[in-house]
Amino acid sequence: MKLNEIRDNEGAAKSRMRVGRGIGSGKGKTGGRGVKGQTSRAGVAIKGFEGGQMPLYRRLPKRGFVNLFGRELNEVNLGRIQQAVEAGKLDAKGAVTVEALVAAGVITRQAKDGVKILGNGEIKTKLAFEVTAASKSAVAAIEKAGGSVKILAAASQA
Repeated sequence: MKLNEIRDNEGAAKSRMRVGRGIGSGKGKTGGRGVKGQTSRAGVAIKGFEGGQMPLYRRLPKRGFVNLFGRELNEVNLGRIQQAVEAGKLDAKGAVTVEALVAAGVITRQAKDGVKILGNGEIKTKLAFEVTAASKSAVAAIEKAGGSVKILAAASQA
């Protein structure tokens, strides 16, 4: 087999039917749209309509709510922070803030409403954290290593 011999299986790609191109084509005159009515015209928008029956999206119950005060935090484990310190990406002398974590590549995407430190993994370096939230196990592990945790006030949402 050669590269110039590669092609689709027979019948895999069906050629497009050109509608409304004369009676001899078999799809002339109405172009497969039937006769008159709403669906024969352009701009039809009856996707959820079920012939007058109560549509499915109205038959199903509504669930849940959006918490206006909810915060979406970036969660970072202690083990991941220790890796960044050992790799030299995170400065152990400076405070560990959201900006420092983004610069070190610990938080890959854009910072959300803040950072929460989780206690998974082991931390050996003495670090000063300035974060939005931290779990109890994370605070205990950081203080055991000689570091400190400062919980920042939540950014107010309007």
